Amino acid sequence: MPGYGDSPPAETVATAQGRVAFLDHVLQELGMRRPVLVSPSMSGRFALPFLLARGDQLAGFVPVAPVGTKDYAAEQYRRVQTPTLILYGDRDTRLGPQALQSLRHLPRHRVVAVPGAGHACYLDKPEDFHRALLGFLRPLK
Repeated sequence: MPGYGDSPPAETVATAQGRVAFLDHVLQELGMRRPVLVSPSMSGRFALPFLLARGDQLAGFVPVAPVGTKDYAAEQYRRVQTPTLILYGDRDTRLGPQALQSLRHLPRHRVVAVPGAGHACYLDKPEDFHRALLGFLRPLK
């Protein structure tokens, strides 16, 4: 992601609107129509504004203890009709529960706390993570 890790800072993604446009461009370039957006941790800065602005373009949303959930009001989340699987490790005592507090306002959500997993629940318990993810994906159109 631009501006994260070893990538250089990018002015184009300095705002939420810029991050929405960037993610929209990536999805268009990949030819993806109605993808399921999986958003672990720091990617929340890109995925959450995209969900709120263009959630109707997604078949589903899977936030995995994302950052930035407090940046939006409950009313904003309530307007989103995208099916959502909220995932976090039950040993993630900080970001997972904090994200859940905001994301629980999404009307079409399910919650899975991966037992025995920390913040990176997909690394700590990959089988449990994938079982929950596949269970969510199967019924989506």
